[in-house]
Amino acid sequence: MIAKLKGTVDAIDGDSAVIDVNGVGYLVAASARTLRDLVTGGPASLLVETIVREDAIALYGFLETAERDWFRILTTVQGVGARVALSILSTLSPQEIARAIAAQDRATLSRPAGVGPKLAARLATELKDKAAAFGVAPTPSKLAEAAPSAVAGGSVNEDAVSALVNLDYRRVEAFGAVARVTQRLGPDAKLDAVIRAALQELAR
Repeated sequence: MIAKLKGTVDAIDGDSAVIDVNGVGYLVAASARTLRDLVTGGPASLLVETIVREDAIALYGFLETAERDWFRILTTVQGVGARVALSILSTLSPQEIARAIAAQDRATLSRPAGVGPKLAARLATELKDKAAAFGVAPTPSKLAEAAPSAVAGGSVNEDAVSALVNLDYRRVEAFGAVARVTQRLGPDAKLDAVIRAALQELAR
């Protein structure tokens, strides 16, 4: 089992790279995000996920632990193979994936090639607990718990997110801003204060 490769980038081609380790070239598939940071002839140290199939042994490389962890998490969902997982990681950063899942933002999750509305819905549903455990963003339910000033029809946090979405902000951006503001202002913050502070967050 290969877990890490450290050597020289021999070649970069489309969705993969060849890493020369002491004269042996390893073909490693990677996300566009990882490949952008590799330079032909330059040094490389990649975390590797090895997948053994009946007809081949495939290597998938990552510069960051978070990206490798999300690759593992994504491939637990039915319909998400290694290729689709790399497509998602090529389009969205690990933090963006976690926030989109926590916010149940299916539009963002369906942006990567190979992810349709049904698969995006499955990702949002099946991984919401794992996204929260990943520690990037709390789930909407946890935000609601943090807002005892909830009113009928939804919490202050949910109302603030809705208001920001109505102002043409993407739901995942609005959710992240409201989450940060709520932590700073506390659970008793009024709706107008949360919205104003969130707008300031988004304007940075």
